Amino acid sequence: MTEPADYWPPFGLSLTTPRLQLRPIRDADIPAAVSAALSGVHEPGRSPFSRPWAESPAEELGPNMAQWYWRCRGNMTPQDWTLLLGIWHEGEFIGCQDIAAKDFATLKTVTTGSWLRQSVHGQGFGKEMRAAVALYAFDWLGAEVAESEAAAWNQQSLGVSRSLGYELNGVTRAAWGGKAQEVQNVRLTPATFKRPDWDLGVEGHEAFAKYLGIHP
Repeated sequence: MTEPADYWPPFGLSLTTPRLQLRPIRDADIPAAVSAALSGVHEPGRSPFSRPWAESPAEELGPNMAQWYWRCRGNMTPQDWTLLLGIWHEGEFIGCQDIAAKDFATLKTVTTGSWLRQSVHGQGFGKEMRAAVALYAFDWLGAEVAESEAAAWNQQSLGVSRSLGYELNGVTRAAWGGKAQEVQNVRLTPATFKRPDWDLGVEGHEAFAKYLGIHP
């Protein structure tokens, strides 16, 4: 019997931490992802994202999310890719962690972003899932740098970055949701990474890496 990973290798990837499973979002997962987003991701009017996607009306949010998942899959190439990993805790979809790269073969640099439903904030999941993709990027993909960003006021996100060893990497001014925003950039390397005291479980790496032409 043909499995989805047979025709799109990223579907076979799975990362496991002590409390979480991270795996690419399939079409069957989209309803759970939309439900999690509709339950609330942040305080009203206080979007931590460059695009205030979570503030879209309910009738637009689902189609927008589905199109984003499909677009990232359809546009994935070795030169430019974004992998959207759903986050599951005790069988429940609670958020998304993405990892992306451009010209990875040359730059060995990844960027990350994430969101969690508000009901699970404050439980350390954000740090655990970011640590998971940092471990995967450095130890399995051969990345040399991991970058991220957050609104300068977003101390929760920046606190996660500091706890993992990210270093401040300059402030830029950008238009987020039609408003000027001070954005704090952060940067992590294998040398500064404060590794967790647990091991990352990885399945399906070889086929995914081959699909993107990655040879650490």
